[in-house]
Amino acid sequence: MHRHGYQGRKLQLAAGPRRALIRGQLTSLVLHEAITTTEAKAKEVAPRFERLVTYAKRGTLAGGRALRRELLTENATQKMIAELAPAFAERQGGYTRIIKLGNRRGDNAPMARLSLVLDDVKIVSAPVAESKPAVKTAKPATKTTKTAAKAEAK
Repeated sequence: MHRHGYQGRKLQLAAGPRRALIRGQLTSLVLHEAITTTEAKAKEVAPRFERLVTYAKRGTLAGGRALRRELLTENATQKMIAELAPAFAERQGGYTRIIKLGNRRGDNAPMARLSLVLDDVKIVSAPVAESKPAVKTAKPATKTTKTAAKAEAK
């Protein structure tokens, strides 16, 4: 069985779910600047992200539309155009880094961290309206353990 002419990994998914997975991971990568996933998925997402950066750097209407086709949220599209494209303006590729993390505990799948290469780049963040996280209140301890009681006694 030969794979001549075939590109990309199937990731054990049908075409539609595979495209949705990749688009979701691309969106998460843009918004959070790093994601943890399997090595195969990281290797599939990285070159697609590189292509999106190229579209964003062009600054054309067609490039913006290409970004909107791939990214799931308008926030991700705006961040790509306003923050990431200028940050990568001097770079000629190699916008992502894959760091292998070892195998996942449950199914022994090889894991990796896919992150943006922003070490020497300063991102100028535009104010983004985000919802505030819920504030958690600490519960008072009801039981004291023997070790805690000994520590209090000393």
